[in-house]
Amino acid sequence: MRQKEIHPALQPYLEGKVILLDKPLEWTSFDAVKKVRILTRIAKVGHAGTLDPLATGLLIICTGKFTKKINEYMGMEKEYTGTFTLGATTPTYDLESPPENIKDVTHLTEEQIHNATISFMGPIMQVPPAHSAIKKDGKPVYLAARKGEHVVLEPRPVTIHQFAIEKIELPVVHFRVVCSTGTYIRSLANDFGAALGVGGYMSSLRRTRIGIFSVEDAHSIESFEQEITKLKENLEG
Repeated sequence: MRQKEIHPALQPYLEGKVILLDKPLEWTSFDAVKKVRILTRIAKVGHAGTLDPLATGLLIICTGKFTKKINEYMGMEKEYTGTFTLGATTPTYDLESPPENIKDVTHLTEEQIHNATISFMGPIMQVPPAHSAIKKDGKPVYLAARKGEHVVLEPRPVTIHQFAIEKIELPVVHFRVVCSTGTYIRSLANDFGAALGVGGYMSSLRRTRIGIFSVEDAHSIESFEQEITKLKENLEG
């Protein structure tokens, strides 16, 4: 992509910056990258780890020479909060598809729900969702899954450092997870529900931390746009 002429106040972004954004609900990670490109007029922009459209929270975006650090940031441990809904499953393991296989959850006790987290702690083998961007034979597997084709993915090693149920409001449970890169929280939701014998899916997700970077230090899209405007005005004023 050819670099456009940029405003002198935005020269540091051309040289290289790390931008922390709080991705809005329903935005894709590429939507956020595109927005940064438009605001800064920088061609070389990338993100360090996809967040699904139905997830919110921390997205690390790198510009200029800092795009070389993307793999380093992607490898850092991540923290998530959100909700699992028990008593049903979905083909996508989240609300991208409608719940099915409805089951009663009223018999579940708080002790059972808390104890079910134990088997997911530490190094585990996890099967990614069929509806994911993982490539098989050169194509993202979700393309086949959306056509109703049977997708078989091999389990992958991931590590769950912390898995806490913070509140129970059946059928919804609120969780916090600290995990290694490559962990699918959607798969964790599906497997957690299966372990309880009632099924489950991820009903909300927020990424709160990547390594040393916290969502508390992140810009909203609006505040980042305001900062860019202010930088230009300060130089011109």
